[in-house]
Amino acid sequence: MSAEKIIGEWKKKQFKPVYWLEGEEDFFIDKVVSYAEHHILSEAEAGFNLTVFYGKDADWTAVINACRRYPMFSERQVVLLKEAQQMRDIDKLESYIENPLTSTVFIVSYKEKKVDGRSKLAKLLKEKGEMLSTKKMYDSQLPEWTSELVKSKGYSMSQKALLLLVDHIGNDLSRIDNEIEKVLVNLGDRKNITEDDIEKYVGVSKEYNTFELQSAVGAKDLAKAIRIIAYFEANPKAAPIQLVLPTLYNLFSKTYMIFGQDARDEKSVASNIGVNPYFVKDYLMAARNYGYQGIEAALLLLHQYNLKSVGVNDSGTEDASLLKEMVAKMMQ
Repeated sequence: MSAEKIIGEWKKKQFKPVYWLEGEEDFFIDKVVSYAEHHILSEAEAGFNLTVFYGKDADWTAVINACRRYPMFSERQVVLLKEAQQMRDIDKLESYIENPLTSTVFIVSYKEKKVDGRSKLAKLLKEKGEMLSTKKMYDSQLPEWTSELVKSKGYSMSQKALLLLVDHIGNDLSRIDNEIEKVLVNLGDRKNITEDDIEKYVGVSKEYNTFELQSAVGAKDLAKAIRIIAYFEANPKAAPIQLVLPTLYNLFSKTYMIFGQDARDEKSVASNIGVNPYFVKDYLMAARNYGYQGIEAALLLLHQYNLKSVGVNDSGTEDASLLKEMVAKMMQ
């Protein structure tokens, strides 16, 4: 079950006695826990019927005793066990999960791990409660997820603004959500987020970023590429080399895939190589400008300069100098 579905059922006052939230993606776990802590009970009810434990300090007997209490002046009580992955003897909770109270909503936040599916605990959770199992989102899924997040808040976002934001932040859903909220506060009556908004309120240059560098390299525009790298040199936090190299690798690896297919129209290429259609023009341009051998040579250069960036076969050359040297060799 998804976080949205769990919260949707709670809004309809539909509750199961136990919820187990596990896995690698904190964002969805935190979203469910936050709703449970602040919205299941009214403020007056929470004073008597909300109990919060933290795994590192929690004793399993105290948790079970809290779950077995009956609510006061309310239909239900909420018991939260946060950071449960740090709790010792967590398997001792089985005795309660096997026979939970329907008047208690017991929510366990078990981050970074997953319960062994073969264990008695896992079987009990599936039988008596509801499980939310999360995993890190693939980078390729981030634009669509971010776009849907913006829509759910009642706004829209230009394609370039979307890509600038995702490219700048990377796979950190909580930070993406926070930055979007910061932008929305400043939009006034407007309902569409533009690249100017991302530049102004998030601090990402719309002209000097890894997305524009990728376009310049694909177009073999050395002057533009050098200007962007010079900006990175003057603003080290804007795009460290550890962010730039994977972006260029993605450009050339995706372009390399184009040579293995007959289709050349943008829609078909985007579908075949699994990319956002917005980027396809860059890949097709790179394919024309570099050719098959040029793409192979670029991939080899990326490997060599990745090693140099961590000190292999290099005596400490500055990152910007490495990037300038690399793109110049690529475009020869």
